[in-house]
Amino acid sequence: MPELIRTPYKITFLTGVAIVIANMVGTGVFTSLGFQVLGIQSGFALLMLWLVGGLIALCGAVCYGELAAAMPRSGGEYHYLSQIYHPALGFLSGWVSATVGFAAPTALAALALGTYAKSVWPDLQPQWLSITVVLVLTLVHGTSTRAGSRLQVIITALKVVVLVVFIGAGTMMGEGQPLSFAPDTASWRALLSPAFAVSLVYVSYAYSGWNAAVYVTGEIENPRRNLSRILLAGTAVVLLLYVGLNYVFLRSTPLGELKGQLEVGFVAATSLFGPLGGRLMGGVIAALLVSTISSMVFAGPRIVQTMGEDIPALRFLAPKSRAGIPVRALALQTVITLAFILKPSFQGVLVYAGFVLNLFTFLTVLGLFVLRWRQPNLLRPYRAWGYPFTPLIFLGLSGWTLAFILTEKPIESLYGLGTLAVGGLIYLLTARLKAFPITDSDQ
Repeated sequence: MPELIRTPYKITFLTGVAIVIANMVGTGVFTSLGFQVLGIQSGFALLMLWLVGGLIALCGAVCYGELAAAMPRSGGEYHYLSQIYHPALGFLSGWVSATVGFAAPTALAALALGTYAKSVWPDLQPQWLSITVVLVLTLVHGTSTRAGSRLQVIITALKVVVLVVFIGAGTMMGEGQPLSFAPDTASWRALLSPAFAVSLVYVSYAYSGWNAAVYVTGEIENPRRNLSRILLAGTAVVLLLYVGLNYVFLRSTPLGELKGQLEVGFVAATSLFGPLGGRLMGGVIAALLVSTISSMVFAGPRIVQTMGEDIPALRFLAPKSRAGIPVRALALQTVITLAFILKPSFQGVLVYAGFVLNLFTFLTVLGLFVLRWRQPNLLRPYRAWGYPFTPLIFLGLSGWTLAFILTEKPIESLYGLGTLAVGGLIYLLTARLKAFPITDSDQ
């Protein structure tokens, strides 16, 4: 009797949007405002941070949509940069994704979950809760893509509903704080300050994940048609949620109470609804962060698995289970995530991860110009809307942010550059052993 061959489950438009939203709405929006108000006191400038961050993400999504439609394969920046520039640059982006890009944000989301849960149950051990959630979600996504996809849609839908209700209640309740959201001379000056540029790092981190669907391109149903729609729809929803959430946070809570606070949502909910309501909201946010962790556990291993297909030295990471799941790559990402959880430094890891991730998205969007110049006749089922202005806006704002991180946060920047240096050494060592090509002609 012939063995039945299981057809791999394809990710639908709805699941893809859920992955994007879940990747984005998580740690950053619930934690970073406390760091932003340390350097910015203008309500207008603080909201503009989230609008500018959303503009960057939307422009990036438009550009990635064209790249993904022209090169429809899982792997994200690893695949694009390898094809556009050189396999070495692709390897470095994959190295960053494997070591930082998903493991660090997953760990940060898990740590934030533990911190919020402790605000509700003070006797809880937050670190152990973080570890448990990561392991349980790894088990779910390592068992079935279909089950993982359904879980992702359900918990993401619940997340959006809860946040919309919170925004509505926060907008209607109370008289609000004496903080002006109208622009004035000081507010416009704040937009050009180093504090704004550094805060944009936190905001950009909060928006990171707008490109999440490109990592699972090969598993998306009709990717040439659906991928660009997934990226834009997910990013647009998150932009609206972020501006609404931060308006409620700022309207409900004095800036002095927000400064340096990690549990911004808990502090704001306490101001709005009292101690009991704050504890309830803290528990809800902790539950919502499960969606973020789940989406990163789902998407990240696909990059490592794609690298394993291309690079003989990493071939042991290429195999998939009969259900089409890259279980070895998933296990590797989980181990790295747990290492970040066990050695936490929340703000430092956030800036470090934000710097490295911004660097490679910058190079990828720049690659849109390179690809159009080098391969003008390449089939492009989707073309970036507003080209060349949308990629130029993205590059200008992202480049400005990267420059300020280098000057204002040199330690975190050096850690990021050090991670790249280690990846470069690994590439050269394996290349000398002829593990994979180091020149374009060898491809």
